Amino acid sequence: MRRTAMWGVSVSLVLGLAACGGDGSAPSASQGTPTSAAPAVEPAPGRHQLTFDHNGTTRRYRLHAPPGYDATRPVPLVIALHPFPGDGLSMSEMVGLDEVAAREGFLTAYPDGVDGGFNAFVCCGQADDVGFLRALTEHLVGAWRVDPDRVYLTGISNGGDLSFRAAVDATGVFAAIGAVSGGFIGALPASPGYAPKSPVSVITFIGDQDRYASQFEEGVKNWRERLGCTEVMPAPKRPAPNVALSRARCADGSDVEVYTVEGMGHSWPGAKSGAMAAPDAGVVATDLMWRFFAAHPRPR
Repeated sequence: MRRTAMWGVSVSLVLGLAACGGDGSAPSASQGTPTSAAPAVEPAPGRHQLTFDHNGTTRRYRLHAPPGYDATRPVPLVIALHPFPGDGLSMSEMVGLDEVAAREGFLTAYPDGVDGGFNAFVCCGQADDVGFLRALTEHLVGAWRVDPDRVYLTGISNGGDLSFRAAVDATGVFAAIGAVSGGFIGALPASPGYAPKSPVSVITFIGDQDRYASQFEEGVKNWRERLGCTEVMPAPKRPAPNVALSRARCADGSDVEVYTVEGMGHSWPGAKSGAMAAPDAGVVATDLMWRFFAAHPRPR
C-alpha cells in the first residue's frame, strides 16, 4: 500500500519515487556500514541545513535551535517525519513546530527520507531508517546537548508509520511518539509479539474520513492489548464538538491518547498551510503533542 501526499511546491531533494516495500521487512538497525557524522557544526540558535552519513548514504536534515538555546544545558528534541513524497522543509513549514519550540525551548529536526520516503511498515523504500534515526539521535545527544530522556518522534502518514516502527525497533531511544494520519499497520504489527520492550507513550490523531482510519484504529487496539493498557476513567471530555478523545494507561507505565477528528481526512489537525493541512479540525495537533511530550520524559 502506498500513501502519497501531493504538495503545492516542488520537492527539491527528491531524486525519484521510491519503490515502497510491501511488508516493511528492511534490514535491522544493527546492520549496514558504520555511521559517521558530517564535519562538526558549531551549535547555535537558528535554522541549520545539515548532513549526516549513515550506511554509506549522506542524509540531509534541517535542525532548528530556538533563540534561547544554550549548548551547555540539556535540551529536549522533537524529530518530525514527512509524508511520502516529501522532505523536511515542507514538513517544517506545515506543522509549526519551530514556533512552539521557540516558545518552549526545544530542538526540532526534520530529516529527508531517501527518494522522498521512509522505510516504515507498508511504504516506502529499503533504507535502514530506524538505524538512521537512532544514529542521528545519538549524534545530536553528543553534539547538541540533547537530553536523552527527552527525545520525541512524530510524523504524518508514512512518517507517522515510521514513528510507530521506531518506537518498537529503536527501543529505549524515544520517550514518546506522536503519529498523525499514520499507524501501527502492516505485516510487522500483525505479529503478536511485536511491541516495544521499554515504555513509549503514544499520542495519535485519526480523521474519521481517512481511508485508512479503520486500519489505524485496529493498530491502536493491538498496541493497547499487547501492552496491557486499560481505559482511563472517567472518560475525558471532548476537546472540541467534533473531536473524541480516549486515554489509556499501560502496564509498563506508558500512556496512549487517541484523538478522533470527525470530518477530517488524511491530514494534520490545525496546520494552517500545505496540502495536508486541516486548519478547521477543531484541535491543533502540534500544541497538544508538545504538551503530551513535555509530560512524558523517559522513565528512569
